[in-house]
Amino acid sequence: MVDFDEDKQNKRLEEMRKNEEEDVSRILAGRYGFNYLDLSSVPINSDALRILNEEEARACNIAVFEMVNRKIQVAIISPKDDKTISVINRLSTDGYFPVIHMVSKRSLEKAWARYKDLSYSSESTAGTFDIASEHVVALMEQVKHIGDIERLIKELLGVKQTYRISKIMEIMIAGAMALGASDIHLEPEELEVKMRFRIDGVLLDAFKFDKNTYALILSRIKLLSGLKLNVKDEAQDGRFSIKIKDNNIEIRTSLLPGAYNESIVMRLLNPKSIAVSLEDLGIEKRTLDVLIEQINKPNGMLLITGPTGSGKTTTLYAFIKKIYSPDIKILTIEDPIEYHLDGIVQTQVEEEKGYTFLAGLRAAMRQDPDVIMVGEIRDAETAGTAIQAALTGHLVFSTLHTNSAAGAYPRLIDLKVNPKTIPSAMNVSMAQRLLRKLCVYCKEEKDPTADERKIIDETLSTIHDKTYLDGIQTLKVFQGKGCDKCNGTGYKGRIAIVEAILSTKEIEEVIITNASDREIKKVAESQNILDMKQDGILKVLKGVSSIDELGRVIDLSQN
Repeated sequence: MVDFDEDKQNKRLEEMRKNEEEDVSRILAGRYGFNYLDLSSVPINSDALRILNEEEARACNIAVFEMVNRKIQVAIISPKDDKTISVINRLSTDGYFPVIHMVSKRSLEKAWARYKDLSYSSESTAGTFDIASEHVVALMEQVKHIGDIERLIKELLGVKQTYRISKIMEIMIAGAMALGASDIHLEPEELEVKMRFRIDGVLLDAFKFDKNTYALILSRIKLLSGLKLNVKDEAQDGRFSIKIKDNNIEIRTSLLPGAYNESIVMRLLNPKSIAVSLEDLGIEKRTLDVLIEQINKPNGMLLITGPTGSGKTTTLYAFIKKIYSPDIKILTIEDPIEYHLDGIVQTQVEEEKGYTFLAGLRAAMRQDPDVIMVGEIRDAETAGTAIQAALTGHLVFSTLHTNSAAGAYPRLIDLKVNPKTIPSAMNVSMAQRLLRKLCVYCKEEKDPTADERKIIDETLSTIHDKTYLDGIQTLKVFQGKGCDKCNGTGYKGRIAIVEAILSTKEIEEVIITNASDREIKKVAESQNILDMKQDGILKVLKGVSSIDELGRVIDLSQN
């Protein structure tokens, strides 16, 4: 009696069917003049597979399985399939060079099976982090509140490590974009690592990682940013970009050694968050009219002062967009280029190659520009050259680190600029801060406390032109209760508070006496332009922000 082994027989039949299918594909490939391939013995390149999404690949019987530069290896079942041909033609139009291979359906299934192993991101080369647009949009739609970040990351528990780290990176970045965060902070502590997002200028807790997961995230970020993996006791700075649809969002990475591990800060430079018009910044109308008049002059300098994160770069871009026309040449020296402007020559500082703000400014002068934007005046040489540019027929925009508009004058003198040339060169000095706006969904009116009433009364008494108070009916203030729309903070979005000082004859007379910024501010009162405290209090009384928030960004005890 012969035993019949059904399993063995089925395996034999399956092997015969497989061989028959491969034989048919081999014969058809020869008939159509294409190379035949069995993908079961060929490695599948994940980056190549991502060129087409799984749904399209299956619908059109195609897979891209290898890529070197723009040359791609493409597997198809039939060159007579209209859908297949359409995809190949599109890939060629997109700049790829397809090499066609004919395969069996079973072979294609092997390639398609790899989609389930893919994260929706890739980081095959330092400096680039590609996220498929549809998945970023899907993730961003899931993040409505900072608590959603924790929920999404927790859902990854139990997933294999390589996939988990990639997905965490996706959630981290897409979540930060959805919430409008400017920075992601990863801060190692003794037992865990805290992740916080800076939203509207304030840090909010988002998640806590275990140390093993953080070690993998740290390595991934170092690799992306082009940093040294084996260096752990030195500060390192790098950058990488995220490609989402047609937007390139640059992320600046800063690593700092600490007691428990290296801490990371990633700054998101999103062009959309910077592309704000001058009229939308929230500058008080009369101050805005003064600034527009000054930036339309053919020469001179406009300086914006304030700390890091006070919106200086956004305002500079808004100025440039306001005055741009095809008949003038505008040149910028930036670190980094945060927003690409059509029709404008933009250059980026590279100090390691010797291209500093000073070198860039000197080179710019030889390019016959009408307008020059210098990202920051950091030293005496740059200050002196910028002043000379303003005195010789150029309009110069730049920034300076001082606390007030009046403080720009003594600061330039500290940088060895001749006091007598400053008023002739500088049209206007301005300072600004960003004030969080109360959430429109949860703000409520309240009576001011005695201390708040005192601050309001004292500030209003310094506004000599009472027409600034038009439209303010009552001395009521507002506060935000906190809701899901504002992550429980009571605030959503930011607005600028601004002060400006024109370089008049009176200002010139006081500057050459080596006056303090307080003395300069006193002389400037006759210009009838609101200072930041006055501007802020008026915004508080209009229900735009709160006194607590105003006190967070400026010193309310100073007049």
